[in-house]
Amino acid sequence: MTKVAIIGAPGYAGIELTRLILGHPELQLTMVTSAAEAGKRVDDVYPILSGHTDLSYVEPDVAAIAKAAEIAFLGVPHTAALKLAPALLAAGLTVIDASADYRLKDPEVYEAWYGVPHTSSHLLASAVYGLPELSREGLAGASLVACPGCYPTASLLAAVPAIEAGLVAGDKIIVDAKSGVSGAGRSPGAGTHYPTVNESLQPYRVGSHRHTPEIEQGLALAAGRVLRVVFTPHLVPMTRGLLSTVYMDASTEISSAELVQIYRERYADEPFVRVHDAGRMPSTAEVRGTNRAHIGVSVDPAGTIVAVCAIDNLVKGTAGQAVQCANLVLGIDETSGLDHPVPVV
Repeated sequence: MTKVAIIGAPGYAGIELTRLILGHPELQLTMVTSAAEAGKRVDDVYPILSGHTDLSYVEPDVAAIAKAAEIAFLGVPHTAALKLAPALLAAGLTVIDASADYRLKDPEVYEAWYGVPHTSSHLLASAVYGLPELSREGLAGASLVACPGCYPTASLLAAVPAIEAGLVAGDKIIVDAKSGVSGAGRSPGAGTHYPTVNESLQPYRVGSHRHTPEIEQGLALAAGRVLRVVFTPHLVPMTRGLLSTVYMDASTEISSAELVQIYRERYADEPFVRVHDAGRMPSTAEVRGTNRAHIGVSVDPAGTIVAVCAIDNLVKGTAGQAVQCANLVLGIDETSGLDHPVPVV
């Protein structure tokens, strides 16, 4: 069993990690940290885990974490990982970072979008971007994994097969995405207060969402050229789930059935990706609580490729993907601890 610590464990991503690791056959959860919840039992903060763990949250301390664990999952906000990751790596731990701090390869782009200097940019070259379905290169034995954001995960999974196949014309791609309120995190705020979001649908951070450069970075890697993204995220009145609809101008005439076949061939060996039949689109309900990504593709009469990907923003969009990456780092079955049924209603 590989010993694991979760740093920033009481957040929504952290508690999903807690749930998944407690059920993992080859990972042992030995420490959960939180400055705000230190001293409280996990099952007092989240009673649903009663009977599954007797751990309590403790103050984050690098030396203590290094004694208790071999892998540290970071469920902390962006910028917090800039301080933690270098110290944890120096202490000999493998770091699986769910924040944005090591996703962007250019520190100047990070600084422009996040508004702070990147204080450990020397680690960017060795950080492995953890979206296994697009590239597993470097994950085996990696010491630092930068897990993708939820919007980039769904958007890239939807777009990349068409781009790789040379089917996309022009240099602009439109991404229209919608996420449940849990994507905003556990801390309450006016914009995520129940009366504000209930019975309402609204775009937010139009033209300025920080996942934009991450999506563009992934698209450019697939295309071998710069692609620009018009990215509009929306907040929808549901707890979890994310749906990304990507619009791309087709470079050649192609049918929806042919496009489905291209996507199925691209993801044929991917255990967590399902490509629906032509004419069928995915829903967030069908992937809720899972590490799966369901994709539907179509070509409209105007020659536009429409690719839709549904994921659970807290699992495939965060915690489940982190566990999938950890499995690959350790050289075990990447589905370990993740391939299980969940309640259907």
